[in-house]
Amino acid sequence: MQVSNRVGPGMSEQRRYRIRLEISREASRLFWEQGVAATSGDQIGDAVGLSTRTIWRHFRSKESCAEPIILHRVAWVMAVLRRWAPELSLYDHLADEMSRHGRDADRTERADDALAMKMIALSSREPALRTVWLMACDQVERELSGSIADRLDLPSDDIRVQVHAAAASGALRVVNEEIGNALLRDADVRQFAHAHQLLAQAIRTATGGAVGDATTT
Repeated sequence: MQVSNRVGPGMSEQRRYRIRLEISREASRLFWEQGVAATSGDQIGDAVGLSTRTIWRHFRSKESCAEPIILHRVAWVMAVLRRWAPELSLYDHLADEMSRHGRDADRTERADDALAMKMIALSSREPALRTVWLMACDQVERELSGSIADRLDLPSDDIRVQVHAAAASGALRVVNEEIGNALLRDADVRQFAHAHQLLAQAIRTATGGAVGDATTT
């Protein structure tokens, strides 16, 4: 993928985002194929068609190049949580959302999803990637606080809401890491075809049953 090398200060935020995402795709692919330590800024630049100097204008380190891919996936998760209607259980909502995503996602979106899971997998052995992933999980926790507060009719700063959000976010993190680790082991990821059920059950268990049911009839 060749990207224009003209990235001056007047560049729009949308174009900056696209360039960062393209860099992140190529960097993540290289990280997965040959390891983070063996990947250089020069290689990332060559892969995306930009100078190494331009890469460092957009990213503070080569490891941080994985951030947009991971956060792109997390943004989808947060959007899904925002759409969780009161009349649906988490199981039904996730089943609908994952089915829709699987049906409507184009080839690029599917590739980005796969790369994100690979970077989550690598985070178990790469401290810099681990930091990015944990920061992303913190964003999910904050999003969950709002969703849970609405469903339980409690203030978002209520300690019960905060505890449930932390527990639910932890459950999401563990399930995603388990799927990522399966990729590292070259396991058959089709065993996670019903990931929505696994996620819903994990969140229900983590919150002691407080989160997961429909709240209206």
